[in-house]
Amino acid sequence: MNRLAELLKSIYIKTTGYSYTNLGRLFLRLFIGLMLLQFGVREWMNFDAAVDTYTSLPGMESSTSLILLIIIEIGCSLFIMAGFLTRLMTLPPFILMILSEAEILNQHLPSAMFVNSCTHQGYLPVMFLGVYFFLLLVGPGKISVDYFLSLHFIHTADKSESELEEV
Repeated sequence: MNRLAELLKSIYIKTTGYSYTNLGRLFLRLFIGLMLLQFGVREWMNFDAAVDTYTSLPGMESSTSLILLIIIEIGCSLFIMAGFLTRLMTLPPFILMILSEAEILNQHLPSAMFVNSCTHQGYLPVMFLGVYFFLLLVGPGKISVDYFLSLHFIHTADKSESELEEV
């Protein structure tokens, strides 16, 4: 029993100081990318049925709005998962989620009987907004195309890698 306690104590001490922030950012990028990608693929596969029911953006037809939505969902998701232009590629879905939440609120807020439950789709844009805001703040991490490109740019400019220490 004493040996087991010593083993657990040594494992605890060895792993306490480590943080897996870069691995966590990779997981978050892959997870959120796959989540949004599956929405885009579903809408692409059911385009003919979705175009009739889709709400158009101001100044656009319903089909044009849906095509733009699918491009944002699929294209930005792939870029985010790869970690390429991550902060830039989180902006279109971020704006899209703001518009989606505004549309949901406009549809349901005027009715006094509307009660937001955990099964209602109104929570999805808010959750996506939170994750995209987090990715905007922290960036892609070291396991990303962005990081390797920045390493390449630093080496070609004969600068030190210490400039990337905060990544």
